[in-house]
Amino acid sequence: MTTEAVSSGARPQIPAPVQRDGYYWLRSFTAGGVAGCCAKSTIAPLDRVKILLQAQNPHYKHLGVFATIKAVPKKEGFLGLYKGNGAMMIRIFPYGAIQFMAFDNYKKFLHTKVGISGHVHRLMAGSMAGMTAVICTYPLDVIRARLAFQVTGHHRYSGIRHAFQTIYHKEGGISGFYRGLIPTIIGMAPYAGFSFFTFGTLKTLGLTHFPEQLGKPSLDNPDVLVLKTQVNLLCGGVAGAIAQTISYPLDVARRRMQLGASLPDHDKCCSLTKTLKHVYSQYGVKKGLYRGLSLNYIRCVPSQAVAFTTYEFMKQVLHLN
Repeated sequence: MTTEAVSSGARPQIPAPVQRDGYYWLRSFTAGGVAGCCAKSTIAPLDRVKILLQAQNPHYKHLGVFATIKAVPKKEGFLGLYKGNGAMMIRIFPYGAIQFMAFDNYKKFLHTKVGISGHVHRLMAGSMAGMTAVICTYPLDVIRARLAFQVTGHHRYSGIRHAFQTIYHKEGGISGFYRGLIPTIIGMAPYAGFSFFTFGTLKTLGLTHFPEQLGKPSLDNPDVLVLKTQVNLLCGGVAGAIAQTISYPLDVARRRMQLGASLPDHDKCCSLTKTLKHVYSQYGVKKGLYRGLSLNYIRCVPSQAVAFTTYEFMKQVLHLN
């Protein structure tokens, strides 16, 4: 997601290499972290409902997406929609920071060291960045999923610390925090890859062919052209929708494996293939492998839109252009 510099003409040119001071990586890390937190805070209630539906929570499994959104506040109060969000914020800042920072570095590495450029290196860099972020922050994602799956009055965990202790002592130590890691990595590769690929491609096309209509000078460098805010939001939303469609069944499998002992049929969800087969045989495609997809479209479009837009803005604020 590099920005393109503009010459005195209308068409953008490749900017000179950025002079990176000692705080460049910290600023880049911060920009990605803030982008991730803003994106997830925007759709936190939808995330909670998605987890409840994906894992067939017995209190809400008979309801649809919008019925669940209405039912949660009635049963658990308005803050019930944000259950597990504290763990999410602890996880998402380093996740977003690592993902965006890794993408820029992987893209540069593939271009300068490996000699891969164009659309291919953007797709590969996005996939590698997504997998790197997942591996580094996965235990926090497991904790967040467990807390979000709980229903008021039927708590298995009293908080983040208790969840960590319980999983560690009762589910095999460190390995208990990595249930569902394989489907997560497999699912993240196409999701992150196509997300960054689509956004980057749309951005490049827009700034190349319609610089005056879609672009504006960067706040920290007038010679660099960036997308207008509304265009950034549109490109990010399209990127999220395409990526989510491709990877959703793997996301369902990941959630069920993460929830582990919280589910009555957890013994049938011990591997990716077994989980996918079990969900398909028990619930089918529409009500199993793609259950909650309509909600994911609603949540992933604004989430990715806000993530990419915030990151592009933070790059200007923190003088990364």
